[in-house]
Amino acid sequence: MTQKVLIVDDHPLVRQQLRKIVENISDVKVIGEAENGRIAVFLSKKMKPDIVIMDISMPVMNGVEATREIMNQTPVMKVIATSMHYQKVIVDSILSYGAAGFVLKESLTSELARAIETVNNNNVYMSSSIERQATYVSQ
Repeated sequence: MTQKVLIVDDHPLVRQQLRKIVENISDVKVIGEAENGRIAVFLSKKMKPDIVIMDISMPVMNGVEATREIMNQTPVMKVIATSMHYQKVIVDSILSYGAAGFVLKESLTSELARAIETVNNNNVYMSSSIERQATYVSQ
């Protein structure tokens, strides 16, 4: 079954790159794009994607708040958060609101397909570079 994806990022070039990455993943189709969290909430309700790829830092409504709203409306939807930077408090916050994954933008090309597969299997996906950072901190 083809997974429907909504891409959310305030930068058009990032959305374009994400679309190219997603379109190369078998059984996954981009059904829409949003430039801020408020539009993402609206489109997720209207289009009912299986997965939302959500940027954290956006105008109007950020990705953390948008994820909270989306998960309140449709708890079965999967959100994979993306960001340029790892901040534990933000990752913890978005996961507490129900996001199923977090991928650093530097790793999107190499990790997005794995992240989608992981969240589709009802598991949480964390970017490998985040896991390495956590390992260094705990040692």
